[in-house]
Amino acid sequence: MAKREKPCECERGVPLWMVTYGDMVTLLLTFFVMLFTVARIEGREFRLILSAFKGSLGLFEGGQTLSKGKLEEMGMNLESLPATEKGTTLSKALKDDSQIFEPDVKTKRVRLTFEERGMVISLIGDGNFAPGSAELNLQVITLLQKVGFLMRQYDAFFRIEGHADRDRVDQGRQYDTNWELASQRAINVLRYLAEKQDIEAYKMSATSYGKFRPIAKSSTPEGQSINRRVDIVILTGKAAKRKYKDSALPLNKIPGTETEFKN
Repeated sequence: MAKREKPCECERGVPLWMVTYGDMVTLLLTFFVMLFTVARIEGREFRLILSAFKGSLGLFEGGQTLSKGKLEEMGMNLESLPATEKGTTLSKALKDDSQIFEPDVKTKRVRLTFEERGMVISLIGDGNFAPGSAELNLQVITLLQKVGFLMRQYDAFFRIEGHADRDRVDQGRQYDTNWELASQRAINVLRYLAEKQDIEAYKMSATSYGKFRPIAKSSTPEGQSINRRVDIVILTGKAAKRKYKDSALPLNKIPGTETEFKN
């Protein structure tokens, strides 16, 4: 006679839904054990983790990336989670304040664009940068005074991007290639904003795109002059300073780190 198989739960009078309920209780127990394990993280590390989420939950200011020290070793490289509502509000304020450039936009000395990363103020035109030159002439300085005024209104980070046209740089002159030329334009603008307009240096960075990011056709002199430019980007994703106090965290928020900036 064949041996009868072990009866299933339902045959022993245990409803199937109770088996599922038991699985759920087990999962909840596992979840709370995990929370208890996380709670044993040292106070500073835990506050660093929370700082990355502040702003993403609608409770605090925008967060930032954590990628330093013990957190990096633990594999907790948390991406920036800026507050969407705050970014929208800041973008609207930038659009309102950018009216100071209206005369310059009409005369095609300035080009304003609003992107997801923030507002881009492009210094364009023949009178801003001569071919092969990174010198800040009177026209550029006048524009940078307005740029500096606008930048001082916002607690944000700024990126200065240098560009050149497609013409080759004369060999034997000050710049070997368009990379160096575009870089020097960005650096000259950054230094003027820091030294003459009192923009905090830690908020700014300079980069060079050489001739590889044109915004106009280079087949005409007008197009060449537009591509020969410097872009000042007001980044709306993060605030540069914390709006809340925590003795374990520095006041300044530098992207990618929690290290306090000191002169």
